[in-house]
Amino acid sequence: MDLYFYNTLTKTKDKFKPINDKEVRIYSCGPTVYKDATIGNMRTNIFQDVLRRTLRYNGYKIKHAMNITDVGHLVSDGDEGEDKMLKSAREENKTPYEIAKYYTELFFNDLKALNIETPEIVCKATDHIQDMLKYVEELVEKGYAYETSTAIYFDISKLDKYPILSNLNLEEQKAGARVNVDPEKRNPYDFALWIKAPENHLMKWDSPWGKSYPGWHIECSAMGRKYLGEQFDIHTGGIDLVPTHHENEIAQSKGACGKIPANYWLHGEYLLINGGKMSKSLGNVYLIKDFIEKGYDPLAYRLFSYSCHYRNKLNFTWDGLLASAKSLERLKNGYQMHLAGKEEISEEIIVEYEERFHKAINDDLNMPLAMGVVWEVVRSEKKSPKLAKLLEKFDSVLGLKITEKTEVQEEIPKEILELVEERKEARKNKDWAKSDELRDIINKKGYNVKDTKDGIEITKK
Repeated sequence: MDLYFYNTLTKTKDKFKPINDKEVRIYSCGPTVYKDATIGNMRTNIFQDVLRRTLRYNGYKIKHAMNITDVGHLVSDGDEGEDKMLKSAREENKTPYEIAKYYTELFFNDLKALNIETPEIVCKATDHIQDMLKYVEELVEKGYAYETSTAIYFDISKLDKYPILSNLNLEEQKAGARVNVDPEKRNPYDFALWIKAPENHLMKWDSPWGKSYPGWHIECSAMGRKYLGEQFDIHTGGIDLVPTHHENEIAQSKGACGKIPANYWLHGEYLLINGGKMSKSLGNVYLIKDFIEKGYDPLAYRLFSYSCHYRNKLNFTWDGLLASAKSLERLKNGYQMHLAGKEEISEEIIVEYEERFHKAINDDLNMPLAMGVVWEVVRSEKKSPKLAKLLEKFDSVLGLKITEKTEVQEEIPKEILELVEERKEARKNKDWAKSDELRDIINKKGYNVKDTKDGIEITKK
């Protein structure tokens, strides 16, 4: 079955054609490890994980690299302000390396809580300084970079086109600019490849230009090339990376080897909070640990993210998370009921469900549509282990661990499931007296049974 992705580079939904039929190579922009990753950051990571799982569902092997930015990302994405790592180190009275180690561990704990797979290659910026330095030297030698008193800048005027992803009109941007431009820059939109370090700068390395440190964009170009080659299949990240970081990655790659590094560029949209932006000043910056402290399974947030396509803004509310938590339990209940079922399902029905699910995920990871198929399977009147098996297959993409028992979702005894099935049959035959009698028996055995639009919900008292 053909697979399609919306490609930011072409502005169209393109049929996916990997460079190598046997292995898909992906690069994802990872975290800048100076603070906790927010649930907005995690939405991007969920989308990237679904991408991995969908590719594997289609039979591809994956080679996926993700960077850890532990140096070089300034407070402003426009090469201004203080390094985020140094700012956080000063505020927390720790070294930048201690800050990086601490927040990297928290990031991977969050990935684990959300059942997000770790990419095959995780590469830290500070471990690849020499690779970045070599890349900058190449750009200087080829005439794409120049030195000023403060930095080595990339000269965008040397490119045939800039920008490529955002298609911004730079002349209009210049006319309306309200930023301070380094007077030594040849062009206002030239960006720093390598930054000369002040005497008191904590993170700096030897280079042909003295003690210095890398710019933010160069790390992804250097590590992408090192681990995936000059050209690879897919580059992912949040939508906020398009106008600056990813534009500059493309510029660097075109300067170094004349190629755009990835054939497909996929970007996840913003997460809103109660219809507005997430902001510290508004007190609405939420973390995965906040969910855990409030008693929510983090996978409820993963399911919540499937209510909206990754390319559309998603509005988070606590009511929405609560609804998703209940839906997750219904999903697990539905799986258990199918597992205990004894009815026969035709192979044609199984194939139809599977094809519809497959078509949905292959249509640019359309998870809302895919979940529609999942719920049809869960609600099926016929309870069959074949449908349980199908749900297990779907969960290889969903990543919701529907087969696992949790503290909230205890295993429902077989005796209760059989009574529920008997009650369902009585209701089908409109034997309401028998239905009520069976419900009372179930209640006396310590369980509640409720008929919902998503099927029968069983909960322990």
